[in-house]
Amino acid sequence: MSSENLAAEDLADWGRALARITEEAAVVILPFWKTELAVAQKADESPVTEADRAGERLILQRLAELYPDVPVISEEHASEFGTPESIGPRFFLVDPVDGTKAFVRGDPNFTVNIGLIDHGVPVAGAVCAPATGEVWFTSAGGAIKRTGPDGVETPARIRAWPLGQALGLVSHTMREEKAAELAAEYGFDLRAPMDSSIKMCRIAEGSADIYPRHGPTSEWDTAAAHAVLVAAGGTFTQPDGSPFLYGKADQAFRNGWFVARGG
Repeated sequence: MSSENLAAEDLADWGRALARITEEAAVVILPFWKTELAVAQKADESPVTEADRAGERLILQRLAELYPDVPVISEEHASEFGTPESIGPRFFLVDPVDGTKAFVRGDPNFTVNIGLIDHGVPVAGAVCAPATGEVWFTSAGGAIKRTGPDGVETPARIRAWPLGQALGLVSHTMREEKAAELAAEYGFDLRAPMDSSIKMCRIAEGSADIYPRHGPTSEWDTAAAHAVLVAAGGTFTQPDGSPFLYGKADQAFRNGWFVARGG
């Protein structure tokens, strides 16, 4: 499949194929969930399991079959072999199990992420939640959600900011005082802890309103859900509102702070 000279709408439509790949990876990953899974520590002290590795193997194989001319940066490969010193204008970012800590403790909020970057911008993406079968993905007409490969497809759209009832999503590990500070800074009224990129997808489907992240992440953690959220009418920016860009090879593809927001 050639990727030369495609319009943004054409690239966004890659989300449908990416969704199929994430669902296929979910089938591989899910049998490991809620089992006595061996957990290793990576160099950055984050956990990795055989589920991560098995999911990544499948995703890399499928992407090579469908898009052989598009390079891929994937979390587990990058952890083992390092990230490239440079990258071209178009590439995939893959996280085979985002929210590994949640996965290990039996929490359902873990995801499979595939995002397509074009000149620094996430233009296509798919996020699958294996525990529930939900998948969110980009299309030429906007963001789409379905449950299961044969599920009914419905548009995913952000909701208007609900005054007095705005729901902010925060990480499970966030201290209470820090969560309260973010609520005051960004003006949300309610809080819910949640792992993985599913937070951005809940905003994209209109179930939540904002996710401010003042802490470290990597580009593969956010790219897919960033694409979905923007396709659903939301925004994903730096805290000052400036664009949030990808392809930071000189920073080992690490992210700075960001704010994911609905209406």
